Amino acid sequence: MRIQGELAKLGIRVGATTVRRVLRAARLGPAPRRGQGWGEFLRSKAAGVMAVDFFEVGTVWLTELYVLFAIELKSRTVHILGVADHPDGAWATEVARNLVSGLEDKGRSLEFLVRDRDAKFTTAFDTVFTSEGGRVLECTVRSPRANAFAERWVGTVRRECTDHMLIFGRRHLEAVLRRYVAHYPPGPRALTALSQGAGSGRRVHRRPPRRRPGRAGPRVPPGRHLTAPATYS
Repeated sequence: MRIQGELAKLGIRVGATTVRRVLRAARLGPAPRRGQGWGEFLRSKAAGVMAVDFFEVGTVWLTELYVLFAIELKSRTVHILGVADHPDGAWATEVARNLVSGLEDKGRSLEFLVRDRDAKFTTAFDTVFTSEGGRVLECTVRSPRANAFAERWVGTVRRECTDHMLIFGRRHLEAVLRRYVAHYPPGPRALTALSQGAGSGRRVHRRPPRRRPGRAGPRVPPGRHLTAPATYS
């Protein structure tokens, strides 16, 4: 606790329990948070934030392919920037230029770029975005939650796609990922097919429940018989 540390500087040794008891008796709550947290910042700036990262995929030839992708935080739109067996800083910089050029063609701009401390993200890579008015946010060491959006998508694409397929090479992996991204639902993922159809404006037809053959009517328990309804004159 901060109070305990400040008292220790003055030579006063007080336990954390004692400090907590005194504050509770005086009805003093914790100190207000200073500034904006990382999660609050990403949520407030999600429209202009994009995260990039690498992930590897094994092939049937016992080799590794590395995929560089970018994900938009607000729409969850994923861009497959490239696939390479031995990526380096020059290759990452080139695909970054292609990304920025594609955004410019659509009349869009990038405000913040979140990335980790991978050595392939060189100064030239950052310059591609800063030259267009963007700002590069480098994650701190050993903080996987700082780039949680990218890390979560990596887990999703592995569970739903690459872990169930045999990849033969770079072109094969590119085709698989681009087709997966084309069907990857943007925005908050729908939980059911019904909600997906309602969100897209399409009419969803529900199929009637199928009946098993020989089970047209209700089953009568053994020893019981159906009786005719009573009639009144």
